[in-house]
Amino acid sequence: QVPLVESGGASVQAGGSLRLSCAAPELQLSVYCMGWLRQLPTGEHEGVAAIGPDDTKGYADSVKGRFIVYKDHADKMMFLQMRNLKPEDSGLYYCAATDQFKPPCTVAAVTSLPYRGQGTQVIVSP
Repeated sequence: QVPLVESGGASVQAGGSLRLSCAAPELQLSVYCMGWLRQLPTGEHEGVAAIGPDDTKGYADSVKGRFIVYKDHADKMMFLQMRNLKPEDSGLYYCAATDQFKPPCTVAAVTSLPYRGQGTQVIVSP
């Protein structure tokens, strides 16, 4: 199991911002496909953002223009900057990763990435 630790979740009002962090101290980020997914109140999992080994990025349509995913290779961290949050963004957010993938690293694949943290809760109130 690859340790991934998320943080940064909180309760905010609609229109607010949050930055989620994912610590991946044992990973060489330049070889991993990584991303963020969220568990919705319905129990469904949804890929939110993906970032490939070469820092190519992909986003779910629902978050394009509002969320930005990026990595700090030196500190072995991945981040999700979320702006203009909406109540429908509420959920348990996980970071996920794998080094066993066939490029490209896409947001559609994020829910299938085998390494996943424990999650951090985001609550957006109207």
